[in-house]
Amino acid sequence: MRSKTMTAEVKDRERGIVESEQKPLERTSGPSLDEIRQRAYELHLERGCVHGRDQDDWLQAERDLTEKYEAR
Repeated sequence: MRSKTMTAEVKDRERGIVESEQKPLERTSGPSLDEIRQRAYELHLERGCVHGRDQDDWLQAERDLTEKYEAR
């Protein structure tokens, strides 16, 4: 089964939208979620794996990486 009906596909073509031509979202200038996740985990390890500080680690990771990106 096709994901679009024939009429929707025709309307998209009329508007100039073709699935293969749609561009993926471009990355903004800043850290990705994976980079933040990795840095937060590093902070967790540096803290001695103390539980209950995950939000603090995440926010610190965001600050660290944002500063790094802004310095570029």
